[in-house]
Amino acid sequence: MNQDILSVIETRMPTFSKGQKLIANYILQFYDKAAFMTASRLGKTVKVSESTVVRFAAELGYDGYPAMQRSLQEMVRNKLTSIQRIEVTDDRIGSHDVLSMVMHSDMEKLRMTLEQIHREDFEGAVQDIVKARRVYILGVRSASAIATFLAFYFNLIFDNVTHVSAASASETFEQLLRVGPEDVVIGISFPRYSKRTVKAMQFARDRGAHVVAITDSPSSPLADAAQRVLLAKSDMVSFVDSLVAPLSLVNALIVAISRVKKQDLSKNLEELERIWAEYEVYETLENRS
Repeated sequence: MNQDILSVIETRMPTFSKGQKLIANYILQFYDKAAFMTASRLGKTVKVSESTVVRFAAELGYDGYPAMQRSLQEMVRNKLTSIQRIEVTDDRIGSHDVLSMVMHSDMEKLRMTLEQIHREDFEGAVQDIVKARRVYILGVRSASAIATFLAFYFNLIFDNVTHVSAASASETFEQLLRVGPEDVVIGISFPRYSKRTVKAMQFARDRGAHVVAITDSPSSPLADAAQRVLLAKSDMVSFVDSLVAPLSLVNALIVAISRVKKQDLSKNLEELERIWAEYEVYETLENRS
């Protein structure tokens, strides 16, 4: 469904039954909370049956309630402020055990990522990166942790990696000044999406570079700027971004590339092991005794 779900509900309001209007009005007023409610809970909240909620989703053209719920979630997640995230999460967790709920949610995001990722884009991204003259990696705010992790391991494999870690938009474009058709730019962002990352990816695309997006949805603004889109499901845990699935995807990308570049990696690691030992970079049993 391409049209905004709230616009659809407003347009169809006169055609709804009394019970459906109760659901519709609640969603229009509290869409941020409704997006994360089960059909049963939404029904209890507005005092209609669960079956009425399911029929309401079908009336809007969805295959079922989960499809409507996903549509709502994709719409609202990029709009929620940090305070709204806390309120929604408190409502979702309720009296449940926080540790179990968060970790089970992360496991579910891993499962969904594995099922939904496009293997052709993944393999294509591996080949693009291996062949690139230079690889640029960009991720800001919470995504900077993943960008730093990816850049660390890529620097063990390649000698042509630029981690774009600029404090301002102007510095970002300065670091991308020489990007061109033989280069790969990897942009990483999840809701709430970074405008700086999107604009940098558009700049790289306009310069002819191969652009790879690591994001959560085909409707992500990063996807429009990329030739390769690697999807990993993220979620919000209070005001915190849950990036377990994106990090697992990045792990897979690193391992896949290391297999292709096995000889270069082995040579680099042999040299690094000598340096680490000479300068006592890591703790050893001898040092501790």
